[in-house]
Amino acid sequence: MIIKEEKKDLFSVDSKYYLAHCISADYKMGAGIALEFEKRFHIKSSIKKDDLKIEVGTTLFTNNKIFNLITKEKYYNKPTYTTLRNALDGLKSICITRDIKYLAMPRIGCGLDKLYWNTVKIILEQVFYNTDIEILVCYL
Repeated sequence: MIIKEEKKDLFSVDSKYYLAHCISADYKMGAGIALEFEKRFHIKSSIKKDDLKIEVGTTLFTNNKIFNLITKEKYYNKPTYTTLRNALDGLKSICITRDIKYLAMPRIGCGLDKLYWNTVKIILEQVFYNTDIEILVCYL
């Protein structure tokens, strides 16, 4: 596992990267980077009817390139480190199953959701420590 942090636009990364970000189980995506994901990739329209019942702490894979980490019930809630870790476990599982080696993400949970990046980074390291997945964390 490699975690690299770079000051760059997440949406300008090389096409080998799959993108990951956090959303709520109500799929509002009305602010922050989730809104930008919705504008660019129309995630809501790619969600299948069965996915509407997805639970907090899981990961939804859409558009064949986007990982949506479900870290809270409603858009106005805040995630916990536990729900983030559970969603990251799901992300890891999907990456291993699909042989995905490159992920790019913002400092997940640390914008509007107010988690602390140093703690989130430790969780990322713990979850992905035994993989050969490269994680590029983009910040502006």
